Amino acid sequence: MSAMLDHVVSQILALQVRLLACRERLAANTDSEALHDLRIAVRRLRSLLRPLRGLPGVEQLEGAAKALGTLTTPLRDREVLAAELFGRGLSEAAQRRLAGRGKTFASVASCAQLARLLAIVDAFPLFLRAADREGLVDALGKRIDKRLDKQWRKLRKALADPAHDRHRLRLLIKRARYGDEAYPQLEHAGKKLQRLLKKAQSDLGAWHDRLQWLLQVREDADLAVCKTDWQQQLQEAAGKSDVTLDALQVALKQR
Repeated sequence: MSAMLDHVVSQILALQVRLLACRERLAANTDSEALHDLRIAVRRLRSLLRPLRGLPGVEQLEGAAKALGTLTTPLRDREVLAAELFGRGLSEAAQRRLAGRGKTFASVASCAQLARLLAIVDAFPLFLRAADREGLVDALGKRIDKRLDKQWRKLRKALADPAHDRHRLRLLIKRARYGDEAYPQLEHAGKKLQRLLKKAQSDLGAWHDRLQWLLQVREDADLAVCKTDWQQQLQEAAGKSDVTLDALQVALKQR
């Protein structure tokens, strides 16, 4: 196998171990970060897979990862909101959102989505080796490099749009950042650019959280006390993200 294919297989095996460990932590309810760590592992898996589209098994594995992400997103959002409420001293409201967390964790550990993902991950290295024997992964490094470069072009174009959509920018930044982390040997981003990507993602994440919480205020009366603060923080986060995005745009022009 090529060095790049060796890299992909080794990453898949490492992520498989992480997914299995997260499943056991969820089943036993050992700690509060198990769900978050599961989602990080799934995110890294999807970033590894995106440039491999077209190879055997990739579509099925991407679909399984997406399904698990869809299932766990509202659960993680509830955890993040609860942490915010605890920080504001609203313990009762926070606890309501964490009620039954042990059962929730256990249900994720035993869910069909995770079982399917683990089954496909287990077989995926065999798919890759079979594809290698058929000559389907020739010049894999060039293929991945080209697809990652396309992600960077999309990000530059979006940043240059005066009417850019913060939601879409957040997605494009995450893809560029995690794609670079998945394939560091291709050196698409240096340390400075990675720091800017991380900061931009954090700033946009803060903006996104406040926006989502303000939408929930309309339905959850116990959040009304936070509304004024969140509105102010939303504007502050938007302004802060604009500054970071400007710096990111400059850095990308120098890339």
